[in-house]
Amino acid sequence: MSEPLLDFGEVMRRLRAECPWKAEQTHRSLARYLLEETHETIEAIDTGDPDHLREELGDLLLQVYFHAVIAEESGAFTLDDVARGVTEKMLRRNPHVFGAAEGAPALDAAAVNEAWQEIKAEEKARDHVTDGLPPTLPALLHADKVLDRLARDGAPVVLPPATDDADLGDRLLGLVAEARAADRDPEQALRDAVRRLLER
Repeated sequence: MSEPLLDFGEVMRRLRAECPWKAEQTHRSLARYLLEETHETIEAIDTGDPDHLREELGDLLLQVYFHAVIAEESGAFTLDDVARGVTEKMLRRNPHVFGAAEGAPALDAAAVNEAWQEIKAEEKARDHVTDGLPPTLPALLHADKVLDRLARDGAPVVLPPATDDADLGDRLLGLVAEARAADRDPEQALRDAVRRLLER
């Protein structure tokens, strides 16, 4: 780990030991801040301002370190365990980079994503299409994930016709399906549309 990351770990351990507010925090009490910082990071991405993004990534990193230090105190896991786990996951899920046979054909982005999803499915067996999907996901993202999983499972997806009489939720689900067919992110598309509206 680089020196700045090691230094920041020590800063967080000291803050946890000497700052009364930080000392009383738990994983649960910090959950709202993790969510808030995640949304602020997305906002920074949308602005395209690299300084803003750097700052918000730092705030997000603070949350990762904070949770890891709390876990370290209880002996549950350490920050090194977090880094080791995600490193091992990246090695497993990217065989086209780590372990590809010399002269093997290069994969395009779509094939890489498909291989990732297949490896993930092998690692995390599920009994239901929503297994592992957090209930707190934004509705558009949740719908996108469900439609993706149904398609991967080969399950037929029959959407109601988009008529004036159709339920609003059905029409929204149809728009998510339309976005998927166009290889668009419905969450990002809606955020961009709202931003354009406010800029007029």
